[in-house]
Amino acid sequence: MIIRKALSEDSPQIAPMLLLAMEDIVYKFIGKKDLDIAKDFLLHFVEKENNQYSYQNCFVAEEENKIIGAVNIYDGATLEKLRIPVIEYVRANFNPDFHPEDETQSGEFYIDALGIDPQHQGKGIGSKILQFLIEKYVNQKKQTLGLLVDEDNPNAKKLYVKLGFALVGKKTLVGKTLEHLQIKI
Repeated sequence: MIIRKALSEDSPQIAPMLLLAMEDIVYKFIGKKDLDIAKDFLLHFVEKENNQYSYQNCFVAEEENKIIGAVNIYDGATLEKLRIPVIEYVRANFNPDFHPEDETQSGEFYIDALGIDPQHQGKGIGSKILQFLIEKYVNQKKQTLGLLVDEDNPNAKKLYVKLGFALVGKKTLVGKTLEHLQIKI
């Protein structure tokens, strides 16, 4: 397995994997629980540049020329700029009163979403992607990594803590309270 920077042509494979991690949030964005619309919504942004979900902000795990995992990560200081296209699109197409809370901030590289192909889950791929990010951002670049985890997902939190992430607070995103974890040197 290799982990590499995503390319534009990876977008159709990246979007459904990120959606696995973001499904409830995307449903809140689009105002309905419709998997097809949610997939189209996310693909719309993954294949475009200069937005928070862009392939430009993704890494993929690839095995035998097939993408089996994807992660979306960006500098928290850029959230406001990267989110503008998303907010404008949601307001124009789904909810004119859309005002999402800030899920990250300056001072951390934010792991927005991490998804593994369902056929490859349970094989440690998510852990390997996280270890790759920790090595790249924390150990090499001396940056802080942050993420949010649903309180209803203790297995994910257990993995993050095992890898060195620590609880630093709570955040609210589209009305849902999430735990904010970080890892730093």
